[in-house]
Amino acid sequence: MAQRAIREYDAKRMLARYLPEYSGGRFSYHGRLVPVTPETDLDRLPEEHPWLNEEKLVAKPDQLFGKRGKNGLLLVNADYPAVKEWIKERMGKETVVHRSFDANGNPTDEGIKGVLDHFLIEPMIPHEEKDEYFLSINGYLEGDRIYFSTAGGVDIESNRDSLITIDVPIDSDLDKFDFRTPLSDQLSGDELETMAEFIRAIMKFYADLHFGSLEFNPLVIVGDSVVPLDIKARLDDTAAFVCADKWGDIEFPAPFGRTSRPEEEYIKSLDEKSGASLKLTILNPKGRVWTMVAGGGASVIYADTVVDLGLGDELANYGEYSGNPSTDETREYAKTILDLMTREKDPRGKVLIIGGGIANFTDVAKTFDGIIQALEEYADKIKENNIKIYVRRGGPNYKVGLARIKEAAERLGLDMDVGGPEMHMTTPVRKASEMLKGGE
Repeated sequence: MAQRAIREYDAKRMLARYLPEYSGGRFSYHGRLVPVTPETDLDRLPEEHPWLNEEKLVAKPDQLFGKRGKNGLLLVNADYPAVKEWIKERMGKETVVHRSFDANGNPTDEGIKGVLDHFLIEPMIPHEEKDEYFLSINGYLEGDRIYFSTAGGVDIESNRDSLITIDVPIDSDLDKFDFRTPLSDQLSGDELETMAEFIRAIMKFYADLHFGSLEFNPLVIVGDSVVPLDIKARLDDTAAFVCADKWGDIEFPAPFGRTSRPEEEYIKSLDEKSGASLKLTILNPKGRVWTMVAGGGASVIYADTVVDLGLGDELANYGEYSGNPSTDETREYAKTILDLMTREKDPRGKVLIIGGGIANFTDVAKTFDGIIQALEEYADKIKENNIKIYVRRGGPNYKVGLARIKEAAERLGLDMDVGGPEMHMTTPVRKASEMLKGGE
């Protein structure tokens, strides 16, 4: 599962659409939300959304970072003219966002620098701070874990002792699950009943739409309704084939402060057209350790091993190709990596690790044919850049694939170390580490 963050607007948009269904009509969410981008005509928005001129409003960036209030990036209880000017003053501006603060409200980290280019406008919900609640849901090995607190809001991190934990085992019947008893430590009466039923509905929403995590902070109870003021959410992107219609036009934006490179966008476009999984993130284009790893789990293991062996600063990329990609898709993926790593020479040399676990259904020979085609095209540049290649793979047709790539290396004059499942999965990383450190 690949958990990918989505904008608050998208999470709230889905909540407005589906909360009545998952609560049996008991709860609803107003859904009065206006996303703002550099292309938005702020002067015409009230024509499309008349309520903007009728209610007090909240405005904030919607770019996958929290603590917007502490960073001075939250406008509350304002009319639309004030909101419009506030957004105009910040749109397109480079801003430093801090993620931690001391008790006096001073930042305790260097912050992340990025450009503000997405905002969200919504109605102001009058309430008192004492009525703010915290709710989060995350998956764990044996099911899902809920955290709840009546001490929600911006200072939840200093109120960790107040958290109630509710574990919901896999395959639990949510209609019969007892949410009331654990919540009764902090709630009673109508509040207890309302929150228990709201959490029941949210659990159904979370599970059916394949969220990886969902956090509401704060939540407020208004009458017999519960209103989320702020949402952070991640979706399991591998569930797109079953949830695409329910998700609607969803976007998985890059983290704040990071812009996608053209090569990353190209691999993303291949991934979107494929039934396989093709992912690429460039960490350090001048790095000496490049990986082409089959499998999401294997990609984590290889990256962690590179760091464990003291080469974290040299790790150039992170990603995966898995799910039985075609020969053509694998060739394009490999060409992208080879093009990136041969753009700039390093006199100390570089390494390319073509690794992975033992595949269940990916045809190793078929994918290696794609890699071989890429190696043939970039052979001269590979030699010019003094690149050593380490290969370790197992799975269907792995013997054919390994034999072919070994023959190709000999034919092309490439420096390549080839191994199969008899080799420990991370051995290529150890060998690469020894080679790089020996050349320094």
